[in-house]
Amino acid sequence: MELPVTGLLSFYRGKRVLLTGHTGFKGGWLATWLKMLGASVIGFALPPDAEPNLFTAARIDGDMISIFGDIRSQADLASAFSHDPEIVVHMAAQPLVRRSYCQPVETYATNVMGTIHVLEASRHAPSVRSVVIVTSDKCYENRESAEAYRESDPMGGYDPYSSSKGCAELVTAAYRRSFFPQASAAHIASARAGNVIGGGDWSADRLMPDLVRGVASGCPVTIRRPSSVRPWQHVLEPLHGYLMLGQRLWEESKDFAQAWNFGPRPEDAIPAAEVAQRAIALWGRGTLQIAAEASGPHESSQLRLNWDKARAELGWKPVLSLHEALQWTVEWYRAYYENPAQAEGVTQGQIQRYSQMAQA
Repeated sequence: MELPVTGLLSFYRGKRVLLTGHTGFKGGWLATWLKMLGASVIGFALPPDAEPNLFTAARIDGDMISIFGDIRSQADLASAFSHDPEIVVHMAAQPLVRRSYCQPVETYATNVMGTIHVLEASRHAPSVRSVVIVTSDKCYENRESAEAYRESDPMGGYDPYSSSKGCAELVTAAYRRSFFPQASAAHIASARAGNVIGGGDWSADRLMPDLVRGVASGCPVTIRRPSSVRPWQHVLEPLHGYLMLGQRLWEESKDFAQAWNFGPRPEDAIPAAEVAQRAIALWGRGTLQIAAEASGPHESSQLRLNWDKARAELGWKPVLSLHEALQWTVEWYRAYYENPAQAEGVTQGQIQRYSQMAQA
């Protein structure tokens, strides 16, 4: 499937890109997009831990080097860097807030030490020209206000997951200043996205996967944090930002070696219950059960992301409204449950559609 001719297409064609986390939800979409751009993709990650999963359903491992390994192991990671990557996009992570309460040591080991391992390997790899470290919108010290967080706001995090992502940001900044100051060194940036939705996510304790499982099984879906406001966006939105950032780090000066936010339109930061209701209405079936948790683990009630910097300096902006993001998500899952063999084609088709809209 051909993409429209864009700067990304001409830039990534033939580039060797190491993508950690390619077996995950966001990683699977990015691996597919990179292959469609003509990149030579090296994927490194643990095997997928959900069933079903995007990696298997959309045949992500086709036409790429796929390496199963643990980001917590420097020896495992060395096997991926032996392929002499030119661009590194680090997405491998323990990505779930609630799991981090049950597995804090694993969360910190993966999200902090895993990031250090990638940065350490990158600084010893002469082939690497640009590195994008993907963290999270939850890396900020959350003040529970309606103000959207900017890149200059302090790092923090209440729970192990959020603080591990704040730590990853601090590690990235320290490595950039300490080991990559020369003009000839690789350019290192970090990227923060909102709450992503899209086809192929079956993770535990996430709103959209819970809705999908409920619709597929005919069981009511319980919304445990109905009033929590999050910056909802389709998965392709931040991935577009990461791709643009990787290109700018390669082609331009070290001015782009900074932290970047890639969030949705301000009006798309809305409560979880409203997102769920819209998704059910688009699907045409499903039942919601609002049952706010009174004693569950802490989760922030307000989170918004300011992306003015990305718009002004990278020329990036959201392409899809939340309504369109939900439509595309429902479209993907509906196609999958009608015939799982459609997953690969629908994934590629939505990337092509998005690329055309982003170019317009």
